[in-house]
Amino acid sequence: MKKILCMVSEWGYWGEELVGPYDVLLEAGYQVDFMTANGRKPPALPPSMQEGFLDTPLDKVVTDGHYAKRTREVNDSDLLARPIDLADWFPQMPYFNSANYGHALEDYHNKRAKCWEEIEKYDALLLPGGSGPMVDMVNNERLHAVILGFLSQNKLIAAECYCVTCLAFARDWTDRKSIIWGKHVTGHAREYDYKDGTGFARMYDYDGNPVEAAVNFGPPFYPLEFILRDAVGPEGQYHGGVGHTLSTILDYPFLTGRSTQDSKLVGELIIQVLEKGLQRYGW
Repeated sequence: MKKILCMVSEWGYWGEELVGPYDVLLEAGYQVDFMTANGRKPPALPPSMQEGFLDTPLDKVVTDGHYAKRTREVNDSDLLARPIDLADWFPQMPYFNSANYGHALEDYHNKRAKCWEEIEKYDALLLPGGSGPMVDMVNNERLHAVILGFLSQNKLIAAECYCVTCLAFARDWTDRKSIIWGKHVTGHAREYDYKDGTGFARMYDYDGNPVEAAVNFGPPFYPLEFILRDAVGPEGQYHGGVGHTLSTILDYPFLTGRSTQDSKLVGELIIQVLEKGLQRYGW
């Protein structure tokens, strides 16, 4: 049985971007283990459970009846109730000016190496998108360490929408060069960015307590396309796929999906990679 590790945002994931690949993998007999930043049950973003939700930049309905229903089913179930606690599993890198930094850094690398041994049981890593990942996944050093662990074992790493930023920021501490340098990737295009309306399904205070609040942060925190264009460098390429329904790029070991519509295909390509040895798709 193939095993997939799936990291989901505690601030809110987009339903189809999780359910799309998950249902494909489940039907194929795969096991999916879920993980969150602090071991809390992740919530679905409300618009991804709202049938007929209109994506303003696309001027297109992006939540159909099937995925709205499936997302509500998953959100109301215990499927995500007991995820792996990433903060409890992977160590945190010490501050540069902390006491005994040299010894602390050595201890960190030893602990990380043991964690990397534990991820050997997984065949691939899946990172579903949404607005939530911008908060607790994109600049999460522990998640970066997970990604580097999969990369060190030459295993598939699949990221959707804003989670593609995790690949741009997951860098070896020594050379600090993007791991997608020279690669072909896709991600949310500038043309499709919101000018207003970025929000989260749940927020947390300084003590980690949930805060139920409807907050509009305006546009996304960053233009993903610009980050990816810089991260891949002159020998790589960012593919926006503007004007095309799908934009899904496989440049092994990275599989990236631009947005909601690519979700099911991401799941199908994970299977093609793991069972057929597919190395390239979409470019």
